[in-house]
Formats: sequence, structure tokens, C-alpha cells
Amino acid sequence: MKKKEILIEGMSCGHCVMAVKKELSKVENLIVEDVQIGKAIVTFDESKINENTIIAAIDEAGFSVKQII
Repeated sequence: MKKKEILIEGMSCGHCVMAVKKELSKVENLIVEDVQIGKAIVTFDESKINENTIIAAIDEAGFSVKQII
């Protein structure tokens, strides 16, 4: 299991946090540990899910990924 911090651009309020959390929670095999303004912390098995899937979920919420650490 990999734990990653995702830096997200465009988030500015609690609604943004909830939108990102909602979309990430739809991704199978992804554990959403924390979502705050500007970042999310997730854990996932790289054999079952890749970073592009996570990026797509954040895009779906209306935000863009700045960096995955």
C-alpha cells in the first residue's frame, strides 16, 4: 500500500473539501485518509489503482492536481 499526499489547486472552502472527498470516495481500492483545503492524503494499492485514476477523480470534482508527493 502506498500513502500519497496530493496537492490540489483551486480549493478555497469547505464545499471544495466535500466535493473532492465525495469524488475520491467513489474510487474503488482507494482509502481517503484526509482532505483539507489544498490537499488530500490517500492510501492505495498500486497494483489495483494508478495515480491517473486519482487525478481523474479530482478533475471530476472540478479541481486540478498540482503535485503528488
